[in-house]
Amino acid sequence: MLKLSPPRRPKFRKAKKSSLRRNVINRLIEHPLIREVSYEKYRDKVRGVYDGPQGAILATCSMLSLHTPLGDRMFRERKFDLRGARDILDVGSGAGQIAKHVVKYADPEANLTCFDLSHEMLRRARQRLRSSRPQYVVADLARLPFPDASFDCVTCGYVLEHLPDPRDGLAGLARVMRPGAKMLLLTTEDNFGGAWTSRLWCCRTYNRRELARICAELGLHWRRELWFTRMHKVLRAGGICVEIVKE
Repeated sequence: MLKLSPPRRPKFRKAKKSSLRRNVINRLIEHPLIREVSYEKYRDKVRGVYDGPQGAILATCSMLSLHTPLGDRMFRERKFDLRGARDILDVGSGAGQIAKHVVKYADPEANLTCFDLSHEMLRRARQRLRSSRPQYVVADLARLPFPDASFDCVTCGYVLEHLPDPRDGLAGLARVMRPGAKMLLLTTEDNFGGAWTSRLWCCRTYNRRELARICAELGLHWRRELWFTRMHKVLRAGGICVEIVKE
């Protein structure tokens, strides 16, 4: 009589359970404030964080985490090419970490607008950049004050995670971008490192595939994913970093 072996459990179940376990741990580490209060209260909290001591050390943190030197190399090697851009918007400029690269590598005649929710962070950016090129504007990513189709290039570094729903910011950015304009988007990913970033800066994290889908719905095409180094790509570290084009 033929003996039938008991069916084997699919291998993916174990990986799925492990993934769910990591997601639970990440959610426990992540700062819950953005899910618990109104956007107005959350926005005031974020402004207070960046106006205060944490904002004062932001540029130093970016240097120690190597985001500043690695970001410089990304622009220098034209992984995100600023050449040809005439009107550039730097979203959530902070202490001017990305704006500094833009001033350095964009065409001399390019116009640069830097905006941030925190007036104090813009003051720090002015002191750090020591350049007359940028125009500084206090603004909220969810309520952009710029006319339609104002920019042909956007840099948005670690700002989107301060919105409960990314559509609120991405739709506004799509509106102020010209057809064919490109954007460098960096944001915190829903992994273990991102969870600790969330805890420190009171922000949320994003799932890479879900964010790509939302961008596509808004006519923002992910042209390619970028990585600071090969090691970052292997380890899936450094957060989400993509070049986006408005269709």
